[in-house]
Amino acid sequence: MLSHAVAGHRAELAEEPFNRFPAGLAEHLRPLTEDIRREVVSAIVTGIPEYARPTNAAYTTTISTGVELGLNLLLDRLTAPGVSAREIFDIYHAIGRGEAREGRSLDSFQGALRIAARITWRTVSALAGRDALPRQELALLGEAALVHLDEIAAATSAGFAEAQSRLADEPRRRRLRLLDMLTDEQPPTAQAIAALAGAARWPVPSRIAVAVVDQQWEQEESRPILPPDLLVRFDRKPTRVVVPDPDGPGRSRAVEAALRGHRAALGPAVPLTEGARSLRWALDALALARRGVLPGRGLVRCADHLTTLLLFQDEALVDALGARHLGPLERMPRPYRDRLAETLLSWLQCSRNASEVAVRLGIHPQTVRYRLRRLDELFGARLQQPDACFEMELALRLRQLR
Repeated sequence: MLSHAVAGHRAELAEEPFNRFPAGLAEHLRPLTEDIRREVVSAIVTGIPEYARPTNAAYTTTISTGVELGLNLLLDRLTAPGVSAREIFDIYHAIGRGEAREGRSLDSFQGALRIAARITWRTVSALAGRDALPRQELALLGEAALVHLDEIAAATSAGFAEAQSRLADEPRRRRLRLLDMLTDEQPPTAQAIAALAGAARWPVPSRIAVAVVDQQWEQEESRPILPPDLLVRFDRKPTRVVVPDPDGPGRSRAVEAALRGHRAALGPAVPLTEGARSLRWALDALALARRGVLPGRGLVRCADHLTTLLLFQDEALVDALGARHLGPLERMPRPYRDRLAETLLSWLQCSRNASEVAVRLGIHPQTVRYRLRRLDELFGARLQQPDACFEMELALRLRQLR
């Protein structure tokens, strides 16, 4: 409530000089505006180098329009209570935005406004010197002109700052749209990618990979520093990163170094239009890292864990293979069952070489041979059937990973 009261009081103070002018003063001054405008524009072009260059005719047009508007609005405020500070703000806010969009400096524009104020005041003061304008009215006019100039400068600065903020943010927004496009389940066309990449100033690679990080960063200062050509979406969990040319020299190491200490997964390298597939694999790998199936810290590369990813694509299906082939093991007591399962998997992976199994498991060869005889009793001829052995190995691998 207090802030509204203060703001209202300030608004009243700003409007107060305009409410004390005698009738007819503005119309007495209005014939001077064209001469003032010409003199102001000439002084600006002469005194401000940015407006003096021949190639900057647009600058001269802008400042001429701004000066004319400013003079006419000042006189309108002296005679028409309907002309408000809000209207002043809207007009010059738009001019400030235009200056920013054109890449011009606001310093030059505000310097031009000061020149305009000085010349206007000198011209009006001359009237007072010739007794054409009473000194009391001149003082009121000076106060009103200062308020008017302050409002113009504030509105122009606000518009300039707003536009600059948007312009600075536009490349980031385009990069976010590009990341979304590249990872969308509906494959984008190469033409659409090229068009948006050009607008985002992102060199188009031939292949990409998508990484996901099991974290969301709200504060910019806490975010990891990634190579500038990576597209990153920090506002979602998991954070998504599009890595161009992931197989390029040092690229994988750079990504890993930037994400060190965070649980993350890097999908496979894919053609430009298949980013959704890389994202899916990365998300699957991240989910397995959360479960402890894959390493829980650091960057997990999907390319190094393809078999694991395949087994966990449909666990129920692999469980069905286990139910079909591993029933004899399930009837064994728990510790003994686990030892037999471990031995059977190693035997299948070591091309049925008992000596290699003993080395792998760190047990005596005689112990291996004893377990293999027990497995032969349990499974019989199935251990000689390639398809059955393959399906057993899949089920046993899943069991081991869990």
